[in-house]
Amino acid sequence: QVQLVESGGGLVQTGGSLRLSCAASRSIANINFMNWYRQAPGKQRELVARITKGGNTNYADSVKGRFTISRDIAKNTVYLQMNTLEPEDTAVYYCTAAYVLVNYWGQGTQVTVSS
Repeated sequence: QVQLVESGGGLVQTGGSLRLSCAASRSIANINFMNWYRQAPGKQRELVARITKGGNTNYADSVKGRFTISRDIAKNTVYLQMNTLEPEDTAVYYCTAAYVLVNYWGQGTQVTVSS
């Protein structure tokens, strides 16, 4: 089992930056995928970024070039650096961990980008 705790959300102006953190309750070294999802009101949940056990990364087209996913294995933490934020990035952001055929979810952190 994996518990995930996100932090770092908040209110920021258009063009600003935020860094989200996701602290895991166990080592992330052997977790197949660590993901960041987001869900805005009235919209479908969207996979924003992924980092694999091997360190490969993938991004949604909507955030490529602006967001960066990274990890610190020693701290069991995954990060999402978000730059050049836009109002369309406003959503609840969730960290997930795909481990042993189960996708574990954090409680989410709200990101609000004002225009």
